[in-house]
Amino acid sequence: MIPFNKPYLTGKEMHYMYEAVHTGKLSGNGKFTKKCQEFFEEKYHFKKCLLTTSCTDALEMAAILANIQPGDEVIMPSYTFVSTANAFILRGATIIFVDSRKDHPGIDEDSIEGLITDRTKAIVPVHYAGVACDMEKIMSIANKYNLIVIEDAAQAIDSYFTFSDGSNKALGSIGQLAAFSFHETKNIISGEGGMLAINDEKFSARAEIIWEKGTNRSAFFKGEVDKYGWVDMGSSFLPSELIAAFLFAQLENIDDIQLQRKKIWIQYYKGLKDWADKNEVKLPSLPDFATNNAHMFYLVCKSVEQRTELIDRLKKNDVLAVFHYLSLHKSSFYKDKYNGKDLKLSDYYSENLVRLPLFYELTDIQINHIIESIVKNG
Repeated sequence: MIPFNKPYLTGKEMHYMYEAVHTGKLSGNGKFTKKCQEFFEEKYHFKKCLLTTSCTDALEMAAILANIQPGDEVIMPSYTFVSTANAFILRGATIIFVDSRKDHPGIDEDSIEGLITDRTKAIVPVHYAGVACDMEKIMSIANKYNLIVIEDAAQAIDSYFTFSDGSNKALGSIGQLAAFSFHETKNIISGEGGMLAINDEKFSARAEIIWEKGTNRSAFFKGEVDKYGWVDMGSSFLPSELIAAFLFAQLENIDDIQLQRKKIWIQYYKGLKDWADKNEVKLPSLPDFATNNAHMFYLVCKSVEQRTELIDRLKKNDVLAVFHYLSLHKSSFYKDKYNGKDLKLSDYYSENLVRLPLFYELTDIQINHIIESIVKNG
């Protein structure tokens, strides 16, 4: 069976973890934590980075930093993972769900402004499949209404947005805050793991406090205070040095990993284009303002029946393909709380989208087998 995902090891992970063990410091914020954070700040120009134990934790930190209170409204797409919403539900927020785009599962930017009320506090765009939302439009809306933008960049490492003036910025560096994932299904991994990117300096000092369980411990070790104590809310968001050491081995190889993933993505696209056109199946779409980080390759079938048949056929040919999110506004937890209009495109992607295997060690033979398994019946 060709799996949907297979974690890739560069070869240095165990070496760096061994090194971390022998430094005598296994708790977080040691040598490898700092090396990872500096890497991201230098390569992608995030103002400040803090590693977390998951992207979920990074989103929860962002919700605290945004001072989300009971009754506040937070705008986000319905077609996303539950963590995007949970982080704000935990602060008592009301989630205002937005439909997807016609050409892409990402948030419909043109629907955002009409949902803003005097209770709206933040917009949370999700860069689905590592493909940028229209951040120029979203930031313009946010600035107009004085809202915080928190980018859910879980899938978006090493992907960029092109502004109308031709300039490029890394996803996660545009909103005031951003959350990344290093889960084993992502391009760059640490098993579990995540990161909060802070692009507005007014959040930096408090972010370190929240990160350190609500204490000013970081300030103490910098010599800024003579003792540390409990000064704010927070939690145990900081990962161990073992996670950071594993992650650093991945970061050293990010260019090679990205090159290989893009090669696989292009092979899929070229091999399936004619079949997709013939069978009314949509291939991934890239808006002009977005780059492709090859996080995933998906197909959007014309019906749930076509998708079910395709997944079953691939399974019979020893290929594991999977569908993705279910619309959050229809979830058993939130459906009775949702009082908005139908989100037909979100439901459309929930019912029709299927993801193909995409991982570093996927061979040409395997890719060709997957393509052949799809196209052989016409």
